[in-house]
Amino acid sequence: MSEFLTDIETLRARARQHIEHGPITSAYGADRERVVAVMNEALATEIVCVLRYKRHYFTAKGLSAAPIAAEFLQHANEEMEHADQIAGRITQLGGEPNLDPEGLASRSHSEYDDSPGLLDMVREDLVAERIAIESYSEIIRWLGDGDPVSRRMFEDILAMEEEHADDLLNILEEMDG
Repeated sequence: MSEFLTDIETLRARARQHIEHGPITSAYGADRERVVAVMNEALATEIVCVLRYKRHYFTAKGLSAAPIAAEFLQHANEEMEHADQIAGRITQLGGEPNLDPEGLASRSHSEYDDSPGLLDMVREDLVAERIAIESYSEIIRWLGDGDPVSRRMFEDILAMEEEHADDLLNILEEMDG
């Protein structure tokens, strides 16, 4: 078992060094600039998901559209919460959240979709959730112990993305059945 912590005086001295870095101390073990870049891709992914779900919410038509549209709206709102969490963490790390609409689609892991049919909307949303699940799982493994706060944030977001995928699969099975 390894020693616990540095002595108190050393900890206090380190805390006073580079105070302008806020929460980023010598204990931060990740490549902060690369983490911010990856987070900006995740931010773009979440924003594209919000836009896709909003479009699907407003354009869903048909006899069974109302409850599915309500699910689209709920997912859009939750994806917006994810975007806000990621943007907040980027600023905590001393980065700038990239909210520029120019290049948003190319920075995003998932794609925007303008399918006219309800079944295609659900399928494309499920594909996008699966992309997010795969992407965020990889980010979590990559962060490891280097940035446990960001890793936990992505773990929480991943849990919600898996819930979204499950919701969409259930809708898809009901529509196909």
